[in-house]
Amino acid sequence: MKRSQRVGALMEIISNSPNKIFSLNEFCDLFSAAKSSISEDIAAAREIAEFTGLGLVETISGAAGGVRYVPFISKEKGLQFQEKLCRKLGEENRVLGGGFLYTSDIMFDPVMVKEMAQIFARKFRNCGADYIVTIETKGIPLALKTAEFLNLPSVVVRREAKISEGATMSINYLSGSSERMQKMSISKRAALSGCRALIIDDFMRGGGSVKGISDILSEFETQVVGIGVAIANIAPEKKKIADYIPLVYLGHVDEEHKTVEVFPNSQIF
Repeated sequence: MKRSQRVGALMEIISNSPNKIFSLNEFCDLFSAAKSSISEDIAAAREIAEFTGLGLVETISGAAGGVRYVPFISKEKGLQFQEKLCRKLGEENRVLGGGFLYTSDIMFDPVMVKEMAQIFARKFRNCGADYIVTIETKGIPLALKTAEFLNLPSVVVRREAKISEGATMSINYLSGSSERMQKMSISKRAALSGCRALIIDDFMRGGGSVKGISDILSEFETQVVGIGVAIANIAPEKKKIADYIPLVYLGHVDEEHKTVEVFPNSQIF
């Protein structure tokens, strides 16, 4: 293969498996090339990634080292996406009865979810999480994409126990918005005892669901090392949890005039 072909193939392979470390020997065998040639290919790939803003190509030293692709979104592109998300959420046809907001089209849009996940992957790349946790259902696509970018497994907390989950742990928690008693459960096989978890969710009002996730994880002595939510409601001001990172804040929703107040979280970058 020509050098340009090797560089293109290398970029394709590592970008399809974000944050996975590939040894130089793997590429030496694949391309039938010397380590010195592969090192030059990696240097070229790094320059391409940095110049185009497609991500970061990092080399890891040591016996277990190699090369990995790290998804990365620049602050400028991240801010542009926040503005786009605010515009979409501010559309008047999103206001539903009772002052609720329709977000399913956003949370199940692969392009929107990818950009949200890129921002969370940048924010939490060094948090030390062992896996990502979310609660069903609309937060699942965002959690899965973030897990892919960080090369981490993901766990879904259920609102109702499923027979397919096997033995489960269940708790009752208070909803942050309505203060109603609700229930959630997690498979005992999915929760890794003594690990660290990153919680990713689509929406937070009072923080009751996220607090419930944190509480159920504590039963497995799992430490929560980060909380990311796509949309956080300003009210109530006092949440059931702290230290959460939203992409955007949702303010007043005027059901009568179909207006929505949304603004970006300027502290995320």
